[in-house]
Amino acid sequence: MKILIAPNAFKGTISANRACEVIESVLDELMPSAKLISCPIADGGDGTCELLGKYLSLEKVNMMVLDALGRSKLSFFYWDGEKERAYIDVSSATGISGLSINQRDPFVASTYGTGMLISKAIEYGANEIVLGLGGSASIDLGLGILDALGFTFLDGYGRELVPFSDISLSQICHIQRPVYKYNVSFTFLCDVDHHFFGEAGGLYTFGPQKGLYENDFLIKEKHCKNALAQLSKKAHQQIHDQSGFGAAGGVAYGLSFFFPVNIQPGASWFFKKVSLEEKIMDVDLVITGEGRYDAQSSGGKGSFELVLLAKKHKKKTILITSGVEGIQDGFDDLIRLPPINFQALNFQDIAIQNLENSLRLYFE
Repeated sequence: MKILIAPNAFKGTISANRACEVIESVLDELMPSAKLISCPIADGGDGTCELLGKYLSLEKVNMMVLDALGRSKLSFFYWDGEKERAYIDVSSATGISGLSINQRDPFVASTYGTGMLISKAIEYGANEIVLGLGGSASIDLGLGILDALGFTFLDGYGRELVPFSDISLSQICHIQRPVYKYNVSFTFLCDVDHHFFGEAGGLYTFGPQKGLYENDFLIKEKHCKNALAQLSKKAHQQIHDQSGFGAAGGVAYGLSFFFPVNIQPGASWFFKKVSLEEKIMDVDLVITGEGRYDAQSSGGKGSFELVLLAKKHKKKTILITSGVEGIQDGFDDLIRLPPINFQALNFQDIAIQNLENSLRLYFE
């Protein structure tokens, strides 16, 4: 029997790479005659470009940047010199995973650190930036990135507004372009298809996990509309809200005023890069998983897109998840993980042990 092991990251607990290692180790012990093929997957979420960089054997460029709150942090991007393309995860610099619940502040959090990575990639000679949008802590429409690229934002008195300030969006009255003219385009990888505004938009859907309270929504929406009006005025063009603009706090929305942008469903884009469909065609069973498969998963998450490919080629699929949903979307079977106490100091070790135990219960 040939088995493809293709998990997504188990958000907040186990990376896709580590999940592959754990699953392969258990199956190798319990099913020694099976041929195991590992291919960790991503969908535009946290760590997508890191996985791509490793899969494509690209150069990893480390550098010190500022995190979402302006603190020093070691970050990185992957560089493809032949194609003059850089792969960057927003979460690498501006990720929410490094912030405790009481540190999350979407009025202060900025993508400036991500802009520092982009600026360095441009110095390397990048003419295309592939940006994985998952796991962001900010809702700044990418203004932090623009700031790091030399755009200047001024208030009504001509005073410069700096990132990591709770007035950086609300007080913008003027924008100055950088002297340097960039010849770079952006490919945005999204794991969600939300617009930015609206009751089902990214602001309302993902704002709470970034620290936005219910009574903050209208205030934040007003600030964002002010910033967009100024971007439109400076760029001399109107850009309407669209699918994908709700990812990563509107990064694609803000950058689209000044740069060529291409918004892609992260899962299908990633799958083509790693030839996943060809791997599925060559196996008998596909095992995938994610932290919690739920109603949002069918909006572009990796596990859902994978099962569609598996069904296309009539391959059996098993989903590993802590939720109870999944069968209705076509998975043949579920391996359900027990809940985790995220307050425990060793919750990541517990998650790995839970994964091992659940696999043994299913396959023994």
